[in-house]
Amino acid sequence: MGHTLQNLSDIEAIKVLKHRYFRGIDTGDAALLAGLFTEDVAVTYNGGTYKVSLSGRANMLEFLANSFHSGAVAMHMGLMPEIVLTGDNSATGVWSLQDVFIDLEKDDHTFGTAIYTDQYRREGGVWKISATYYDRVIEVLTKFSTMGGRVSIQRLATTGRKPEERTDISHLIHWDE
Repeated sequence: MGHTLQNLSDIEAIKVLKHRYFRGIDTGDAALLAGLFTEDVAVTYNGGTYKVSLSGRANMLEFLANSFHSGAVAMHMGLMPEIVLTGDNSATGVWSLQDVFIDLEKDDHTFGTAIYTDQYRREGGVWKISATYYDRVIEVLTKFSTMGGRVSIQRLATTGRKPEERTDISHLIHWDE
C-alpha cells in the first residue's frame, strides 16, 4: 500500500512531535511541552518500581516539571518509530525508548529501555499526543555515587524547577517498595 505525500508529511510531523517531547523533557522546556499534548491526554508509565497514571494536560505538565527538576539529569532517545495513520486526524505510534535518569538529590541512577505506544490527534492542523503509554523492557537501578563519575554539565540545574518551586505529585505515582 502506497502513501500519499500528505500521509508522509503527517507521519513526519508526528515523528517531530515525539522528538520534541523527548527534547522538552531533557531540557526542562515547559513552554515547548505545553503545546505537545491534547487537553485530555491520558498517560500511563509502567516502570520496574513505579506506575504513573494521569489524565489531562495540566497534570502531565505538572508531573514532568516535578520529575525532571533542577536536581536531575535526563536523556531520552525515541527510536524505530512505527507510525500508522488511523484517520484524517488520528494516528498511533510505537517507539523504542532508551533513557538515562539521574536524580542527584536522591543519588539514584536509572538506565532503561521501554516500548511506548502512543495515540495522536490533529487539532487545529497540529498533531498532538492524546495518549501515551510505556512498559519497561529493561530498568537498571544503581546509586550514582557508586559509579565514580561526576556531572560536568546539567542543563536541568538552570531550566528545571528548583526545590522551593516543586509541588507534590505523589498522587500520580505508585511506588513498589
